[in-house]
Amino acid sequence: MTPRSKRLTAYGSALLLVVASLTVATAATAVAAAPAAAPAAATSKELCGPGSALSFHRSAFPSKPEIDNKWLTLKPGMHRTTTGKVVSPDGTTARTVVSIVTGLTKVIDGVKTIAIWDRDYSDGELVESELAFFAQTRKGTVWLFGEYPEEYENGKLVGAPSTFISGIDKARAGIAMQARPHRNTPAYVQAYAPTVDFLDCGDVKYKHLCVCVPTGCYDDVMVIDEFNPLEPPSAGHQRKYYAPGTGLIKVTAVGGEDQEFMDLVKIKKLNKTELASVNKQALALDRRGYSVSKDVYAKTPRAVVSTR
Repeated sequence: MTPRSKRLTAYGSALLLVVASLTVATAATAVAAAPAAAPAAATSKELCGPGSALSFHRSAFPSKPEIDNKWLTLKPGMHRTTTGKVVSPDGTTARTVVSIVTGLTKVIDGVKTIAIWDRDYSDGELVESELAFFAQTRKGTVWLFGEYPEEYENGKLVGAPSTFISGIDKARAGIAMQARPHRNTPAYVQAYAPTVDFLDCGDVKYKHLCVCVPTGCYDDVMVIDEFNPLEPPSAGHQRKYYAPGTGLIKVTAVGGEDQEFMDLVKIKKLNKTELASVNKQALALDRRGYSVSKDVYAKTPRAVVSTR
């Protein structure tokens, strides 16, 4: 799997799925000390620098998940396509990521999450198919609780070695999007999974930009700088551009050998029949995870179709 700091899937899709016509709402980082009865949600180290320690109360999340953050709205049936390229010392490859908010929910680390299905194509060939799991606190912060990324080579599934789930093997949920992002605030942990060398940090770099991509021109755009502090400076940073009410619209790179440049090219809302088909395929992916990732994913409850 491509290092997450260089990927668009999951919340950037990873990831990261919103439609321009949706209602806009602002939100604030909801970070509270975890209760003693919930060791899986215990406070983390300051992995992204001073002020970055995170923890969460499971009770801060509603029993029926809903994600309407201004910068990252995730409603079942949202379908978006981003395209671009990855430039590396070995050459340039075309990249396409198709992301869909499914109608599935899954309980992870005691929190009911919404499942996002991302498919990543390199030069037209599927290289990754992933389920990523998000939930939003009542105060508006969106958290990433885990990812199950299947890897493909020459059209064949070769495994999912980079799977991580909050609460398993010391992996911790992280903040996919703050409720009220502001500049000059501490960087924050987006997710942490030490057994798969996974750590992403986010830092609000710019706000109030005007940015144009194939789907249109957007005002009040915010840029989040993403990096892994465990990597050397030569690894570079990734910058993601978010428009209010639309979400991720652009990805660029600053430094690093492998540089990714992506633009949002298509957004739409699936109808009921299309969403039912997506849910069926996502459920099959979830079921397969129990045999492909026996040590991690198989320890989670089954995903189910939401009755909402």
